[in-house]
Amino acid sequence: MTDLLPAPVAPAVAPVAQPVHSAADFAVSDAAREAVLAGIPASTRRAYAADWSAFTAWCARHGRLPLPATAETITEYVTHLTATPSAKTGRPLAPSSIERALAAIRTMHNAADAVPPQTKAARKVLSGYRERLALAKDPAARTRKADAAVPDVLRAMLTAVDRSTLAGKRDAVALLLGYACAARVSELVALDIADVCEKSEGLEVTIYRRKIKTFTEVAVPYGRIPASCPVRAVRDLLAAMAEADRTSGPLLVRVDRHGRIAPPMMRKGLPIGDPHGRMTAEACGEIIGRIAAAAGLEGRWTGHSLRRGFATAARREGANLERIGRHGGWKDGSTALLGYLEEGDKWKENPVAGL
Repeated sequence: MTDLLPAPVAPAVAPVAQPVHSAADFAVSDAAREAVLAGIPASTRRAYAADWSAFTAWCARHGRLPLPATAETITEYVTHLTATPSAKTGRPLAPSSIERALAAIRTMHNAADAVPPQTKAARKVLSGYRERLALAKDPAARTRKADAAVPDVLRAMLTAVDRSTLAGKRDAVALLLGYACAARVSELVALDIADVCEKSEGLEVTIYRRKIKTFTEVAVPYGRIPASCPVRAVRDLLAAMAEADRTSGPLLVRVDRHGRIAPPMMRKGLPIGDPHGRMTAEACGEIIGRIAAAAGLEGRWTGHSLRRGFATAARREGANLERIGRHGGWKDGSTALLGYLEEGDKWKENPVAGL
């Protein structure tokens, strides 16, 4: 009987309308564009602005449109950069500087809600340029790296610091705390007095790690040698600042030759600089280079020397990769950190040894 019954009919299902994007879905407000740019470090924004200005000026001279730029325009511009001496150095830009110019052009297109130009041909030009420089043994073919300020270097630098003055106490803290925390100079100068807390074991330093966008709590133990102990150096600086009625605000401050904290700075009659006297990252980096020169050290010494020195020395002392990376605020698997460690291991763990 059931075979004779008609099969049940499934109820009709109305087709579901597929969503359709409107122009509003692809629009980006001026506020959102500014917020995107704000997510780029200030130093990078300044470099990008200079690169973009140079690109737009070149486009104006050659009757090309910078935004949106075509792949052909980018190829011609990169060719121009590889062959034209810059006003600053009298030589064509280094490959790394041209890479940054390409990044600036792409970033400006994204910020303007425009499709970035295709750069495949331009990168072929850049690749050929890099190889020509390498075959000619041109130093520009190599990425310039800061030398690593390992402990022996730090001790040599400290001999050139007059720690009887407030500026000298500050400079010693910049060296020793920057090294012990493996801090970038931008992270170091961002520290406030409240971010450095003394414990029985040493210091607990709260650092905002700019690359990974997070705060880390860094433990800094007492050093075995008092002269190179970061804990004692910080204590010494804080005591001197307290005598000058500075118990809050920036840890690293501007100090003039008279020992005054945060002296007013003017340009064309207008005040400039942080009103609380906070040092800039550039000024902190210059201190490292100046102290190295005073100590008679050869090489390239910058604020980044402290971070490189920490990674190199920690590896030589047997610290594992994860602990080094977490302490210094590197991302897990950071290629930059691996590069530092390879340089530190090239003698200690040389594969040729023992063959």
